[in-house]
Amino acid sequence: MKPVVTDGAKKRASGNKPVRAAVSRPHARNTADSRAPAVSLASAPDKLPVKRSRSVVVVSDKPAVSARSVTSTRPATSTRSAKPVKPGKPLRPAAPDEAAPSPPRSTGRKKPAAVQVEPVATHKLQKLLAQAGLGSRREMEELIATGQVTVNGKIAVTGERAAQTDMIRVGKRIVHLKIARQIPRVMLYHKPEGEIVSHADQQGRPSVFDHLPGLKSSRWISIGRLDFNTSGLLIFTTDGGLANRMMHPRFEVEREYAVRIIGVLTPEQIKQLTTQIDLEDGPAKFDMLSDQGGEGSNHWYRVTLKEGKNREVRRMFAAIGLTVSRLMRIRFGPLALPPRLKRGQCIELEEDEVKRLLTLVA
Repeated sequence: MKPVVTDGAKKRASGNKPVRAAVSRPHARNTADSRAPAVSLASAPDKLPVKRSRSVVVVSDKPAVSARSVTSTRPATSTRSAKPVKPGKPLRPAAPDEAAPSPPRSTGRKKPAAVQVEPVATHKLQKLLAQAGLGSRREMEELIATGQVTVNGKIAVTGERAAQTDMIRVGKRIVHLKIARQIPRVMLYHKPEGEIVSHADQQGRPSVFDHLPGLKSSRWISIGRLDFNTSGLLIFTTDGGLANRMMHPRFEVEREYAVRIIGVLTPEQIKQLTTQIDLEDGPAKFDMLSDQGGEGSNHWYRVTLKEGKNREVRRMFAAIGLTVSRLMRIRFGPLALPPRLKRGQCIELEEDEVKRLLTLVA
């Protein structure tokens, strides 16, 4: 039986133009006709020329589907060819209109950690000068007040703070700061009567500093003073901070003296001396007073007090009508006068002894 050829088929077969393959449109409805094969093999020639478009054509028993059917707005008649997809392979999903930015590619290098700059430590200027061995803090405050100290070329004022990086001058001399704590030198001296505790004397009297070893970059600082007619323990150091810690009244460091007077104290006088004696520069008292005996009219006592006013012990006894014939300091804080240390001689503490002293007065 021969196949029936319609007039339309004849016209198509006899025509010069090739038959175009049916291409699905992006917005084709999902109907029964759309499920039919895209090309009719019964009426198409063996080699069917297909006009390429941007839409991808799937040659299978399933309907042709455009990969860009959702978002593509370009016409399907574009002449740009597309690579056909193998039958049965799932289609790649359409890309969104605006793709999210890809994360930065890692180079494998770690960012350098942020450098934290520590603040520069500052200290009171008088403390730094005292640590440099120029004198006690009180002396340095007086020196600053006279305008002889400059910090980075500017005249310093009392209470100013400075750091190790600052340029400090006393007059024309550059001061090398000692921020780091170093072991200071401490010297014990048995002072005899007839010497003054001063670097210079207008009367030309002998000085206790004449018996001390010389220093190159600093000087000896006297921890407390003794008057011209008083003997006993004197302490010298190269650390002004240590000197201030032992001398300042607010730290209440004890001083112990051996006192010889003419006569014997009555109970009322002992009570008065240990309660309060009114002096020109304020009230004073002994924290401890003990009888040490004596011979004849001379009698020895031991007294302690926690301040160091000028000639304080002598003035307290004079306030009750007694005269001190001999006065000797035998202890200052934790340091006592060594029994073997003769008058006019000095001895330097060992490093471990200095460390112990610093611990005791801290």
